[in-house]
Amino acid sequence: MEITDHATEGDPLKREEDPAETGTAPPATELKKKRCKEVLGFSKLTHWRTAVFFLSLFVCLTIVFAFSFIIPCPVRPQYLASWNRTFYPAATYDFLAIEDASDDKVMDVLFTRRAPEGSQNNTCAGAGLPSPCLFVSAVDGTDGDTLWERPLPPDFHWAQCGLENTGRNWDCLVSHFTLLTAIDKHTGDVRWQQPQPSGVDSTAPVLNIPDLDGDKIRDVALVASDHTQTQLIFLSGKTGVQMGTTVILDSSKTTNHLLHCTAENSYYVLLQKDTGLYGMALWRIAAKAKAGLEVGLKKDAYWEKNTTATSELITVYQSHSLRQVVRTDETDDRSNVLLITGKEVALIDGKTLKPLWRFNTTSTSVLSQPSFGHYNKDGSIDVVVEEDIGNNTKREVILDGKSGGVLWEVEVLASPNSPRPASIHTTNSFSIFVFWGMMPSETNVSIPLGSERRSYMLHPLYPKFLLECTNDLDHIVTFKATLMERGRHAAWILLTGPEAQEAEGTVVLRKLKLKQEVPSSKVFRIGTGGGSETNEDIKEAFNRLRFSDW
Repeated sequence: MEITDHATEGDPLKREEDPAETGTAPPATELKKKRCKEVLGFSKLTHWRTAVFFLSLFVCLTIVFAFSFIIPCPVRPQYLASWNRTFYPAATYDFLAIEDASDDKVMDVLFTRRAPEGSQNNTCAGAGLPSPCLFVSAVDGTDGDTLWERPLPPDFHWAQCGLENTGRNWDCLVSHFTLLTAIDKHTGDVRWQQPQPSGVDSTAPVLNIPDLDGDKIRDVALVASDHTQTQLIFLSGKTGVQMGTTVILDSSKTTNHLLHCTAENSYYVLLQKDTGLYGMALWRIAAKAKAGLEVGLKKDAYWEKNTTATSELITVYQSHSLRQVVRTDETDDRSNVLLITGKEVALIDGKTLKPLWRFNTTSTSVLSQPSFGHYNKDGSIDVVVEEDIGNNTKREVILDGKSGGVLWEVEVLASPNSPRPASIHTTNSFSIFVFWGMMPSETNVSIPLGSERRSYMLHPLYPKFLLECTNDLDHIVTFKATLMERGRHAAWILLTGPEAQEAEGTVVLRKLKLKQEVPSSKVFRIGTGGGSETNEDIKEAFNRLRFSDW
């Protein structure tokens, strides 16, 4: 075979010729310099990598140290399952507000009482007030200790807390003596105090209206009614000073009033009269009080078409036996409106104010203001109504919020001084319902009928059972079933005192954790049929509950 002299032909994979072999190799000094540069470059790169590594390690350790030692972990408030606060001598009123006054994410209790001295070494004489005077107090929901108390001139008319706070530095408005006092719920400080408008004896609720004077703080309105006419007064939310003149809404007496917001964001004042429910545009009222106050208020074309030119009122619902008007959500101006008449319960759409459904009652008397909750999981809010069916007996009825049909009912003895029904929402999209009375099977023949009172809880998943929870024979001034801490524990707040209004005696404010009452309660089976659950199964179902906001 012929042997070639060219390496590329004989060995195509052979590397290119070594420069040393061709006689073109660079001098040794140049190679040495090149190698030193490569070593120095690699050394610098290694140092940078080491510096970055240690810097990252230092940052990580600093963050861990900060979260572990410097930044404290949130501590859940430790609360008592139940507590009592006793005040003597004192008188109290039908007012309870559940607010977070201490900013610890646990709800606290605000209430009022009349007494010669407070619980924090405060006296009426020390505040320059006649004795006894009025004390507005905030009590810690965790242990019942007094957070603050504010002495005010007597006498008490009404109070309202929980108004939507848009820029205001106060949370509660108290009507007392001849004054209106705005109080900060966190400290009890008086933010402003103004004389009650002359000739006007207003009744709660206060209307939480939009900002009219342009100071970016929501204002309030007072509606007052006597035997001759109904008036409205605008007050600045910042200072409490009256804006404009007093406006006469109607030349007759009204028994209730609400602020309603339409689908077009237009506000209307709803007035309950003897002939039905009527509405008047807030912009019209503001324009009458003072020219220019209505500038920021919107008009609703649909409502304006139905407004009569003579009275400027729009007819929402006509009835000569209208008894009650309530919103399905007390905090939402756009919620549906529930009407109670002598013959029916009607739900009105909150956007169009057209009837959604009607339920014919079996009697002409509804004993208390309806309450609301979720019996099923359809997302609509259901209605609890107490009907007087005679013979000292009442019927507890839960109506479907979508159709008005009866979801559940039971008959119990109507005990005196029984609070209105209540409910507490759970994380399972239904509510636990609470009502007061006396099961016929529990009546003691040796005790006069109606002198005993019990409270009962209904679990919607076990409709054939009731849980009897408490037996409190004291005179209940007001009662609330509420969520004290989100997802943690629900409780009952009871305010008891003398039966006669303004009478002095022993006043007791009490908190009872709902689940604490379960082990000692009784289980009642109602009706016929039902499952095979034991009493322990029913109690365990209540113990497993987790509670939440609406």
